[in-house]
Amino acid sequence: MNMGLNGKQTQKNRHFGQSLRHAVQGLRAVLQAERNFRFHLLASLLVIAAGIWVTLSRWEWLALCIAIFGVLQSELLNTVVESLVDLLTVKHYMVAAKYAKDVAAGAVLVAAVFALVVGLLIFGPHFIDWIKR
Repeated sequence: MNMGLNGKQTQKNRHFGQSLRHAVQGLRAVLQAERNFRFHLLASLLVIAAGIWVTLSRWEWLALCIAIFGVLQSELLNTVVESLVDLLTVKHYMVAAKYAKDVAAGAVLVAAVFALVVGLLIFGPHFIDWIKR
């Protein structure tokens, strides 16, 4: 494995286990540093609990999982964009940097609105049935 000047890995991972370790480290770092990711993860867990409570169908679970993972993935990619922009701009204001960050945040918003619509379509009928009882 090739090491950089500071003794850190600078080449591609050689084994799947190495790649997996780095991926888990990345998720841990995001969980520790990113409040919005923690918020979306908590919201996802609450939605999953609600899905278990109302006994969703297989297709409802599929739609819900697509929505949940879309939001989480968008949040991860937003974090990547923000980190790269911060690295490249070294805390100097640049219009292009603001644009990149705003568009990445907009992608998270689109995914969250999609998840909200999916949640309303799935849980709405269950909620109405519960009220009618």
